[in-house]
Amino acid sequence: MALPADFLPVDEIPTALRPALEKAWQRLSESLARADNVAEMTGQEPPSENWLALGPERRRQLARVITISDFALDTLVRYPEWLLHLDAGGELDESPTAETLTAWLGERLESAEDEAGLHAVLRRFRRARMLGIVWRDLVRPAGTDMWATTAAVSQLAEVSLEGALGWLERHFEPRWGRPAARSDGSEQRLVVLGMGKFGAGELNLSSDIDLIFAYPEQGDTEGGRTSLAHQEYFTKLGQKLIAALDAVTADGFVFRVDMRLRPLGEGGPLVGNFSSLAAYYQDQGREWERYAMLKARPVAGDLEAGGELLGNLRPFVYRKYLDFGAIESLREMKGLINREVKRRGMQANIKLGPGGIREVEFVVQAFQLIRGGRDTELQVTSLRTALLRLPALGLLPQDVVDELEPDYVFLRDLEHVLQALEDRQTQSLPDDELDRERVALALDMEDWPALLARLEEVRGRVRGHFDAVIADPEEEIEENGEAADEGGLSLDDWRALWCGELEPQEAEAMLAEAGFDEAETALRRLVGLRQSRQVQAMQRIGYDRLEALMPLLLDAVAASDAPDTALERVLPLIESVLRRTAYLALLRENPEALSHLMGLCSASPWIAEQMARYPILLDELLTPATLYTPADKERLADELRQALGRIPEDDEEAQLEALRVFKHAHVLRVAASDIAGTRHLMKVSDYLTYIAEVLLETVLAMAWRHLVRKHGYPLRRDGSRAGAEPEFLIVGYGKLGGIELGYGSDLDLVFIHDGDSRGETDGTRPIDASVFFTRLGQRIIHLLTAVTPAGTLYEVDMRLRPSGNAGLLVTTLDAFGEYQRREAWTWEHQALVRARVVAGHPRLATGFDAVRSEILGRERDREALREEVVKMRHKMREHLGGKSEAGQFDLKHDPGGMVDIEFLCQFAVLAMGHETPELLRWSDNMRILETLESSGRLPAEECQRLRDAYLALRSTAHRASLTREAARGREADFEAHRQTVINAWQRLLEPPTP
Repeated sequence: MALPADFLPVDEIPTALRPALEKAWQRLSESLARADNVAEMTGQEPPSENWLALGPERRRQLARVITISDFALDTLVRYPEWLLHLDAGGELDESPTAETLTAWLGERLESAEDEAGLHAVLRRFRRARMLGIVWRDLVRPAGTDMWATTAAVSQLAEVSLEGALGWLERHFEPRWGRPAARSDGSEQRLVVLGMGKFGAGELNLSSDIDLIFAYPEQGDTEGGRTSLAHQEYFTKLGQKLIAALDAVTADGFVFRVDMRLRPLGEGGPLVGNFSSLAAYYQDQGREWERYAMLKARPVAGDLEAGGELLGNLRPFVYRKYLDFGAIESLREMKGLINREVKRRGMQANIKLGPGGIREVEFVVQAFQLIRGGRDTELQVTSLRTALLRLPALGLLPQDVVDELEPDYVFLRDLEHVLQALEDRQTQSLPDDELDRERVALALDMEDWPALLARLEEVRGRVRGHFDAVIADPEEEIEENGEAADEGGLSLDDWRALWCGELEPQEAEAMLAEAGFDEAETALRRLVGLRQSRQVQAMQRIGYDRLEALMPLLLDAVAASDAPDTALERVLPLIESVLRRTAYLALLRENPEALSHLMGLCSASPWIAEQMARYPILLDELLTPATLYTPADKERLADELRQALGRIPEDDEEAQLEALRVFKHAHVLRVAASDIAGTRHLMKVSDYLTYIAEVLLETVLAMAWRHLVRKHGYPLRRDGSRAGAEPEFLIVGYGKLGGIELGYGSDLDLVFIHDGDSRGETDGTRPIDASVFFTRLGQRIIHLLTAVTPAGTLYEVDMRLRPSGNAGLLVTTLDAFGEYQRREAWTWEHQALVRARVVAGHPRLATGFDAVRSEILGRERDREALREEVVKMRHKMREHLGGKSEAGQFDLKHDPGGMVDIEFLCQFAVLAMGHETPELLRWSDNMRILETLESSGRLPAEECQRLRDAYLALRSTAHRASLTREAARGREADFEAHRQTVINAWQRLLEPPTP
């Protein structure tokens, strides 16, 4: 039966393409006629009758598809009945599920009796499915976009691989047997890792599939006519699997297979066991292999074992630190690609050329390689997923991602159309006018010039974003004229000085010209570093990074306010990272970070020492917005929760390290804001205290979970079972309790619980409740003081607990109250003034506050209290004060210093608390002074002067910490403040004259 000439609508087909449609329809009509003849001879229904039943919309789609895609046309000419099957199965409108595909392929494979049959089934199955994928990609039914196309192709590859592998295993089992079980008794199969776009689940229409084969353990096969070593068995199986997919037969191929990403490439073994792969990547893995492994994903065989393998390789792919060395590698790879593109005249290639697909991928993968070890949200194989997560991590602005994502989609859509023309792997724009018109139609562009204009616009944006991430910082500096202003020094000048190419007199003159006051000393320091044993012993990659950094560093040093000081303080940092050269790369790749480093090191030797001791703090220089803006307590808690959420709960070492890095980083932010003058002194102490509180809350929760997992929950005093929230208090004394922490403050702590000390925990390994709480306290101290590569969290002082070092480490709330009522000394009540709950259960905190208010609010003999307080102050002064040089004033301990103000406040609370209960509310000196004023207990003017004095003293002490100086000042500078304090002391605490 002949189909009518007007069977296909032509309204939507451009005039230039209608002759091509007519030729395509002629071929299809002839094929249908032949199929009808065969059907008539065999008594079957002629296909053309069912074609006539196709609705108008399906006919419109058919006209579009066969006009654009020779692959689709050739397939329908060869198998006209497939269109009806795909239509009936809904495959022209949506992709079948993986389960459906697996079932379809499994049914067909049952008929395959030998490898030739396997090959035929796989190829016809693939061709039919690809017809549906190309159809959907070109007509875009609802819910179909570029990402749906890539997912469908990837799913087809996975199903084909698994189907072929399963058939081969069964087919060769009688001859080769099955692999021996693993040491844990589990079955052992081939592990197939998908790499590149296959691993990402984003294959293009005519993509190769990059694979790596592996197997878990060595051994020998069992149950076959021949026993093979696992290496030989899996190699043979892998070779058969490759042939099943890659070999070209009369039916074509399934997928081209590329195995060159395996260790040692084409010269290496086809298959490796887990231990050999781990050893290879640890000892010999190269940077480009890290890039390749970003997208590795188990796609067939033993998927669980594949996940285990990739878990073991994750430290190779994702560094714990920020790895800016990855940018160098990507830059080198892109340079190689650019040279190849230029050599072969491939500038129009939309994948490899400027502003092409690869540049978008490099942008995203640069962030994954640099930050994936820390920001585990980026440890994903999908480019799209990683790209869309970058704004939330502060790595790319949202507007950049809003451009890159649709631009990438456009480039991939164009790539798919180019490949749909003939099922050929290509990313080159066509020269043929007819093909150009087809491509323009497929992308719904008016014509070829309009498509080229859109493509140029897209590639320009992509190239701009690529350059912003990957470009060489030296090139940017030179282009912006920042390093070679008129009359200034260029990076080449600094490079010549660092490399020793100048005579000493010439070098010193250059340093003097750049603003160094002690040019000879500066040159000596630089020569000393360059000729040091550490530098001479560096490996080539590290040495190259140092050579690349030093001109930039010297340029930044010279631009600082105090070049001599900046150089003196930054060189120890450089020395400390000579063996961790990723930090050299970080500084080279981020000139702005160098500038911030100079400013902070010039202002504070303490910061310089912290940076040299903990180079991971260099990461903070990358985000000035947060560097000079400390987080409030809520944000601190959220950041710490996210940081720990990326670490397995059973990895205590990593958790401890994360806690310490968190603390150092946020203290640095406080110090940076302090130096920049963006935070008032009171806020500086507030933020340092917030950091300690958030860490203590986290440490308490960690310790509680640890003990509960081992021993179960303790009982409350009423006999009920404790809950998930720790039934425990951490009470802060001293500077922590008074919300006055400094940069190097210890933590004075007391631990309190309110459990039933006579009972046992309810776990499988029960212990006495008293032992449970003691171990909880010990665990907290361990988490705070354990030494890791990032140091300790805090030094802890527990001597203020009841009975001091002779007392129990943890006490009940009742016992604490009784001790304070009956045994505590006056100085212990003074200490209680500055005590407050910093972490723990709200109900217990309310109980502690009640005990504290009761003790501090007791009426006391004022004269006896005065004698005790003065006696304690004199005792302290004998031990700690009076040691200042002439003209110098010890801010803390000399008469009129901070400790005198603290004692004044403590005396006031203990003496007046019973009459002025509002004094019992606060633990910090500033608000105690404010309350003394508002309650009328002290004159307002005197309270204001005391507050001014306290702020001035503390501010100077804070600055002394940052500049690594003693907490002293000139007597003349503090005379008025000292006199204020001394006058108040004499009026309130000196005994009256008889």
